[in-house]
Amino acid sequence: MSRSLFLIASVGAAALAAGVAIAAPSAPRLDVPLMQRTVETLASDAYEGRAPSTPVEAKVLKYLIAQMKAVGLKPGGEKGGWLHTVPTVELTSGKHTPITVGGLSLNYGDDYVAVTFREVPKTQITDAPMVFVGYGINAPELGWNDYAGVDMRGKVAVILINDADWMAQDETGTFKGRRMTYYGRWTYKFEEAARQGATGALIIHDTFPAAYGWNVVKSSWSGAQYAVSDNKKGMDNAQSVGWISQSAAQRLFATAGKDYPALVEAARHKGFAPVPLGVKASWSFDTAIRRSTSHNVVGILPGKVAPKEYVLYSAHWDHLGLCAPEAKGSDRFCHGAVDNATGVAALLALAKANVQAGPAARSQVFVALTLEESGLLGSEYYARHPLYPLAQTVGGVNMDALLPGGASRDYAMVGGDKSELSDIFRNVLNEQGLREGPEEHVERGHYYRSDHFSLAKRGVPMFDISRGSDLVAGGRAAGEAAARDYNEIRYHQPSDAYAPDWDWSGISQDVRLYYRLGRVLADGRMWPNWRPGDEFRAIRDASRKPRK
Repeated sequence: MSRSLFLIASVGAAALAAGVAIAAPSAPRLDVPLMQRTVETLASDAYEGRAPSTPVEAKVLKYLIAQMKAVGLKPGGEKGGWLHTVPTVELTSGKHTPITVGGLSLNYGDDYVAVTFREVPKTQITDAPMVFVGYGINAPELGWNDYAGVDMRGKVAVILINDADWMAQDETGTFKGRRMTYYGRWTYKFEEAARQGATGALIIHDTFPAAYGWNVVKSSWSGAQYAVSDNKKGMDNAQSVGWISQSAAQRLFATAGKDYPALVEAARHKGFAPVPLGVKASWSFDTAIRRSTSHNVVGILPGKVAPKEYVLYSAHWDHLGLCAPEAKGSDRFCHGAVDNATGVAALLALAKANVQAGPAARSQVFVALTLEESGLLGSEYYARHPLYPLAQTVGGVNMDALLPGGASRDYAMVGGDKSELSDIFRNVLNEQGLREGPEEHVERGHYYRSDHFSLAKRGVPMFDISRGSDLVAGGRAAGEAAARDYNEIRYHQPSDAYAPDWDWSGISQDVRLYYRLGRVLADGRMWPNWRPGDEFRAIRDASRKPRK
């Protein structure tokens, strides 16, 4: 992600539709010193790693409100203020019994992990019939339903990770080939199992299609889990969700007298029918429940022509608080300089640039989100309880982890060509003398792992862009080395800290591009939609239908 000095204003809808790049008038200078001060402040020891729902949160909120005021935004939160209260629940499970299936016993930790997102102190699954549902996908727009003909009430869904195309070498296939779609994400699989009425859902782990090993599953799902708390108290979830290891799955299918490789192969093809395994599962555990609140911070620049139409800009302010020290005697704060003080700095710089350029046709909403690191909860709560109607939200731009370093020659649209935002993206790249590059590791589903996704899955098209590795200075070797240094050494570690000698040319380039993308939406009349066949097209159509 990155960009440099001057910003520019807007492209007309007609020119955009025709694919014509037109010159844009100059806009205010990007305030790089503001971004530097923001990152230095938020990543300092005084902010203790910005863990939400801790005493330091009040200091973070005070700082963000002061900065939004200073750049010229108006309060955009609840009751005429700056805040959007996010109620959450922490669920920590313990005293797990083994999963028993006939004479088979699967041990907690090595063979399986399971939790509940229901706010209940005791979870008990007793003699629940198990059903293999392939990839657990119900996609009417693709003519695919792994639950066809089965009533899942009282049953446990056994589900493969990823989707049926994950072994492809390119991006052709029902589910876009090697590129992971939302249907391949574990979040979707648990949601769909609940919609089908399943009592439980267990995903079979496999390292490559999951993009991480069993050790990651075990550590991620054996501690506290976090969820948005509302009046449903999580009762719209299955009673228990979790994972089983590959070896545990093979033993389970053998116990059931089923040919595991043959069923996995069958699940790859359209027309697969769910397979009752003929065995019943039991397990139980306790859950400690702790409720808390955190806050999004919201500012608005009202539109001058269509103030009831909104363009959203977002970045999460939270990080991890304390970390394990990287070496004896080293710093224990997870400073979160790149992740995501840079995104907040970009949010403020964009707000200032737009204020100085003057109000756009549409209203622009700037949201510093909380609890991204706990599962996108700040954005999830906003999407469930939007301050500005999602049906009137044109689209938006999300900013997460902008890497310091040099400017690049190329950018990628994370998620691929999912929506008509891609047309705007390509037009603006052309206008700025940049080229579109390939998204790296499309099989990992990065589009579904940051805050924009909470809006996207409810139909709102959101930009998520990535600065390419082909740097102006040093080429691809320099870009790949910088990415490796961050991802392998600094990510979620105390060493993700601010340094006065950061090269800001890349981040400046990012923010200039964000400005342009957002301003095209804010000054235009287009209502971008998802591509035909995309998993989010139907919900966007439904939300916009009353306006038609």
